[in-house]
Amino acid sequence: MSNSKSTLDTGLVRELSEILRDADLGEIEVEHDGLRIRVSKPTLSAQHAVAVAPPQIAAPAAAPAPAAMTTETAPPAAAPSEAPANAVKSPMVGTVYLSPEPGADVFVTVGSKVNAGDTVMLVEAMKTFNPVEAPTSGTVKAILVSDAQPVEFGEPLIVIE
Repeated sequence: MSNSKSTLDTGLVRELSEILRDADLGEIEVEHDGLRIRVSKPTLSAQHAVAVAPPQIAAPAAAPAPAAMTTETAPPAAAPSEAPANAVKSPMVGTVYLSPEPGADVFVTVGSKVNAGDTVMLVEAMKTFNPVEAPTSGTVKAILVSDAQPVEFGEPLIVIE
């Protein structure tokens, strides 16, 4: 790992730690370009530990993801079992927005036809608005979140069939 990459990762961990503290959260996790970082508060019985987790490779990924820097105090939460298999999931912890700006029309509604790559909502994290794109063409069958709702990494957002 190059020194500049290490500095970037360390800076991101520090920034996530500040967000964790300022928002009084128990855990925050971010994944971007194959790098996945989770920071969580220690419990009374846990010690601060930094562990390198094995990379997790998404199905369409062409190359293995770099090892993740993480502060472990609890096992990762399992994905909700009631989520449909074809649900589009949140790529990060943040706040979901159903329209491009306040007062504007929503990106999609139930019954809308979408094409692969269409923006269906935004997730704001660290003052950056990240588009959530339809992975395939189809029809919106369900919107599982409401506007300005906080979301977790991997939380189901929308169902497209």
